[in-house]
Amino acid sequence: GRDGATSDGGRGTLSDATAERAAADLGLPAAQVRADWDTARLAGLVEVHADSARPGWRLRAWNRDDTAVLRGWVALFDAWSLAYPEPDDLDHATVAEVVSAMPQVLSFLQLSAGPVPVDQLLDLLVQRVTELRTERCEIRYVPPPADRDDGDDADDGASHAAAPETEPESVPEPAPTAVEAPVVRDAAEEAELAAPLDWALDALASVGALTCAEQQATLTPLGSWAVWVKLEQICVAAQSPAGNIEQNAEDMLRGCVGLRPNAARAEYRAWLAARPVGGAVTELLDAARGEDAFLRGLAFEALRVVGAPAEPEVRTALDETTLRPYALLWLAEHDGADPDDAHGVLTRQEATWLWVDTAAAVADHGEAPLLVRHLESAIQPTVPALLDEVRAVGHPRTVQVLVALAAAHPDPALAKALRRAAFQVHTGGS
Repeated sequence: GRDGATSDGGRGTLSDATAERAAADLGLPAAQVRADWDTARLAGLVEVHADSARPGWRLRAWNRDDTAVLRGWVALFDAWSLAYPEPDDLDHATVAEVVSAMPQVLSFLQLSAGPVPVDQLLDLLVQRVTELRTERCEIRYVPPPADRDDGDDADDGASHAAAPETEPESVPEPAPTAVEAPVVRDAAEEAELAAPLDWALDALASVGALTCAEQQATLTPLGSWAVWVKLEQICVAAQSPAGNIEQNAEDMLRGCVGLRPNAARAEYRAWLAARPVGGAVTELLDAARGEDAFLRGLAFEALRVVGAPAEPEVRTALDETTLRPYALLWLAEHDGADPDDAHGVLTRQEATWLWVDTAAAVADHGEAPLLVRHLESAIQPTVPALLDEVRAVGHPRTVQVLVALAAAHPDPALAKALRRAAFQVHTGGS
């Protein structure tokens, strides 16, 4: 609500003028204001769009929803390496490997359920980084043994002269090189990874995930819970009932068309557990914008499984005619309305549009009796009133829906009225 913020080119950082003004208002050093701002962004409390900022859904729900607080902390936990940047003197490639290896270290801490010596964590980190490098087929260079002096060379020459029958090619390679190389490699890797591990432990401590004292690290209760949540997500993702976990949102939803509601929800949970929630919500809404009305309904069922994190993007969908009725129902249920009563938030026109869209889904994927029952579920008291409002609502599938209803309905007179209405919509008549 303040004026005077300076554009930063969309990077989301505070300008000098804004940071100084906030520092004066809050009675804090400007550096602390910047650090707190970055933390708030990482935790999802603040959303930055171009050069403007607005409260994130977690901040709006902070006082009424404990899960918003927990999700905000987990977001900060996931971003620990950004919340506490590495020192400039550390090699960036090595830091990236340590960040990739830390989930295994944290899992070990969680399973240990108590203090673990840092030296033991360093051994585990070396093993994991070695595995990562092996997977990339990186072979670390091992220097040869130190060069021998001239006297040794002279002795070697004398030995060869004394035994001319020995071919140079038959002289075996020195055994010590093959035996000592792993020891040299491990020692070098320990020296290389010790400082990055110290940084990683400090970073995780800075976000409250662990404590580190007397060269021993211990997960906090909150850190242990977060690691358990991550492990649980991995297990859920590994149990994808229909095997659609690797598919994009549209193909995943198509794979759920024939599933019962409980099985479909299990598939949604597995699919969501395998990807960041923000990207998953965007994918689902993109799938909902397609021509298949049945997938539109399934996409919003999957968004119900997502819950509160989907709220900001679902609200933006209110501006789209195709998605608005679904978004209104989703938001009403999210705010606590009973699903059976949520339709009260729709206007008559929105409810009619949704009725046509649902009929299109039934026509594409259902059976004739189900389509007839859907006709009986219309909010209009008579068929002529329904047809008048259906023609006026302007749904792109209106003609196909009316033709399908006419083909499915057993009453010849009603079927004729439906066909006439479809012809009128097709030709633009009234």
